[in-house]
Amino acid sequence: MAQQIKEYHLAWDALSGHSKDDGWRTIRVSKAGTCILMAGRRFPGNEEALLVGFSSVTIPATEKLPEGHGFEMLSVHLNGDNRTWVALTRKESGNFELFAEMVSDVVGVIDFASTEGEAEVLRAFTRRVRSWQEFMKKGPQALGPEAEIGLIGELIFLGELLVCSNPKIKAIESWVGPLNGIQDFEIGIGAIEVKTTLSSMGFPAKIGSLEQLDDSIRKPIFISGIRLLQSESGYNLPELIASTRDLMREELEAGIVFTNRLLAAGYIDSHAHHYSRRVSLDKLRLIEVDNEFPRIIAGNVPSAIRKVMYEIDLDRVQGRDLDLPTAFNKLGVE
Repeated sequence: MAQQIKEYHLAWDALSGHSKDDGWRTIRVSKAGTCILMAGRRFPGNEEALLVGFSSVTIPATEKLPEGHGFEMLSVHLNGDNRTWVALTRKESGNFELFAEMVSDVVGVIDFASTEGEAEVLRAFTRRVRSWQEFMKKGPQALGPEAEIGLIGELIFLGELLVCSNPKIKAIESWVGPLNGIQDFEIGIGAIEVKTTLSSMGFPAKIGSLEQLDDSIRKPIFISGIRLLQSESGYNLPELIASTRDLMREELEAGIVFTNRLLAAGYIDSHAHHYSRRVSLDKLRLIEVDNEFPRIIAGNVPSAIRKVMYEIDLDRVQGRDLDLPTAFNKLGVE
């Protein structure tokens, strides 16, 4: 992929210039199946773009294409060409290095999907850009320490799901935390919220809203409490991601969706060197949130209270720890 993005850099350099007129300058770079991939610049702004040409699919006029901080995706018409062209374009305010990384990533996804036909290429292209849209909302910097530990915990629990899920795509699609889900996993009729700590004294679990533990919305709800230990013999976040990917190596679709979820969670491979902290799993608990569980929800506070954030010590929560098969049975899944 490094060689291919170098070709885009060279093409963008060759196309750079000035023009007062609206329009495009393009250079064909490669093919992905029957799709044409071109580097381009949009004028009068001289912004870089990736253009993908489709001969057998169209985009409905009513479809809203993704747009994020520093980039936009749009349907364009090129004079003398009757293909459907979709452009991923840097905005004037967008960071070029990050946009180039985005193009490199998206081109890889397009190549990967090209054997499935043009409709799948367009679907994968759009879905990947939407994941970048979520990533940009969180900011392009590396995850902070708390978010890093939170993601490690969610991946540990996802690994538990993958072991007992078939097909694997079901487990990946249940991971909705990166998509701003109320809980981290939506499974069957209920949900599972993952809380992770490095603390050896108590288990502080931050609850971010009145809805997070409210089983009037989805029921049943479980909390998975994951305690980690810092350990030089353990794994870091990139290694955990690699081992998680290995669990779904036989399922192409699962791998694609997993990578999209990681991006939406704020992780990109180019930031891997930031995540050097090594941990190991000390304990994993699974507790049902029932009427005896300590929680603050809309049903037990005055109606004038609209927003609440609070902390529970899971070590002080009474209740029987469940295993995953028992939880699955309660969630209505096999």
